[in-house]
Amino acid sequence: MINKEFDIVVFGATSFVGKILCEYLVGEHLEPNLSWAMAARSQAKLDELKEELGSNASNIPLIVADSFDEQALQSLCERTHVIISTVGPYALYGDVLIKVCAESGTDYCDLTGEAQWIRRMIAAHEEAAKASGARIINCCGFDSIPSDLGVKFLQQHAKYKFGRCCNKVHMRVKATKGGASGGTIASAINIYKEAAKNPDLRKELRDYYSLCPSSHQNEVIQKSVGLEYDEDFSSWVAPFIMAGINMRIVLRSNAIADEQYASQFEYNEATLTADGREGEKKAKGLARFSRIGPMLLAIPPIRAILTRFFLPKPGQGPSPEEQKAGFFDLRFIGKTEQGDEIKVKVTGDRDPGYGSSAKMLAQAGISLRRDVDKSEIAGGFWTPATAYGDRLIERLQNYAGLSFELQSAIPTQQEVVAEEVD
Repeated sequence: MINKEFDIVVFGATSFVGKILCEYLVGEHLEPNLSWAMAARSQAKLDELKEELGSNASNIPLIVADSFDEQALQSLCERTHVIISTVGPYALYGDVLIKVCAESGTDYCDLTGEAQWIRRMIAAHEEAAKASGARIINCCGFDSIPSDLGVKFLQQHAKYKFGRCCNKVHMRVKATKGGASGGTIASAINIYKEAAKNPDLRKELRDYYSLCPSSHQNEVIQKSVGLEYDEDFSSWVAPFIMAGINMRIVLRSNAIADEQYASQFEYNEATLTADGREGEKKAKGLARFSRIGPMLLAIPPIRAILTRFFLPKPGQGPSPEEQKAGFFDLRFIGKTEQGDEIKVKVTGDRDPGYGSSAKMLAQAGISLRRDVDKSEIAGGFWTPATAYGDRLIERLQNYAGLSFELQSAIPTQQEVVAEEVD
């Protein structure tokens, strides 16, 4: 074991999410005996952040490193066991850091939702990560920890209650409150820019198995949920904006796990809008927006106008008050081939994209350093559900405002009869 200077370095500490994460680590969650540092490309901005964080941050070291400076990033990796990166859009600023981490054996986690970038990084650097022992874990924010760990939590209870996992799981967003930041908008816009110039990427973005190994055997046609009535939840549903990345991560988890949930596994996500005419009306509005929004962003002149005059810029986002007032409430239903049914609820106490994501990412980094043994999880590209055990779920519930709750588990009628006979 190499004894490095830091357990964790937060790279992109002066970004919108980076600031929230650092404030969380110096104020709300003081992890015992954790040595960590803040890194960014600007010394002046780092100094300003340290001053804003107050006396609790007085002993936190500052490191200057640019996303494109490979030598500086190599030096950074030599000093730390884990890097938490908040530098997005990752497709623009994340390539070199992934390369250096994979080659140097440095563990890494981020909160990207950029599936096309993750796919490129896996193709380019997974063999190096396996050789060096670097564990690379993407999507450790709202996309996709609640979805990925929510499914894992459900499947663990299904196996305990029924003796088998569910071959179908659906997640529905019951309620959510939070604002968008310029960084997230910039990531989305970059995807549309790339796709406009690349027909292969447009095809890839329609493939929910795009992050699964080519050897995967899952042949279920995954469903992109639009406007429809969901009998399981007695509600109209509409598309969920994060379903694209969350579905890919959950399907990758099933494909690369030592024990699959099911060889033929179905998963999808949508937003609940309520029963009756009002629910249908709201679902129609959301479905319309989900079609028109991407179309507008795909047209360069309109995209330029929206970016300049209407959408938040990088570094902008919900206020601290808005973050604290935010929340999310997700509901999962799983079914086995035999007809067993199980329901799970996952909630968070801050706005999902920023206040809550920052806490999730911080705990993911800490857990990667302290709970994920290299002898059990080797080098490579992992998902939250395949890299982290129950310890991260415990951390998220104890320190990050999340809850994972089993609501019901109903066995098949045949099994109930059999138990009564016994």
